[in-house]
Amino acid sequence: MNIKNIHIGSLIRSKVVEHQISIERISRFLDRTEDDVEMMYQAKSIDTDILMKWCKLLKFDFFRFYTGHLILYAPQSRIDNEFREKGSSIVFRKSIYTQEVKNFILEKIEMGAMTANEVVERYKIPKTTLYKWMKKL
Repeated sequence: MNIKNIHIGSLIRSKVVEHQISIERISRFLDRTEDDVEMMYQAKSIDTDILMKWCKLLKFDFFRFYTGHLILYAPQSRIDNEFREKGSSIVFRKSIYTQEVKNFILEKIEMGAMTANEVVERYKIPKTTLYKWMKKL
């Protein structure tokens, strides 16, 4: 799973195959034609209302892929920078790391694409958190 470049249509298709749901049932549930459903499988992005319906049908939170992307690639908020400017040496950043994010990071380390220190520096993941993930492997 490439969390940097999300192709939501292919992710949906893989869940449909996994759950073995017929296209007729999907078409009725989404109130779309079978051709529309096939086009959704090809789409890189989908309207959030439709994505929510997919989440309900497949009992899976597809939005978590986007949350994972934000955790890894969104710049830190201005509020964090303001705290640093005022002299506070400790900055608390509450993040929720999804399993997809953990897998993505651990895969980078295992393949040698990044070191643990590079991950900490680039993604601002606390060292203790990263080493706990690595210990569980």
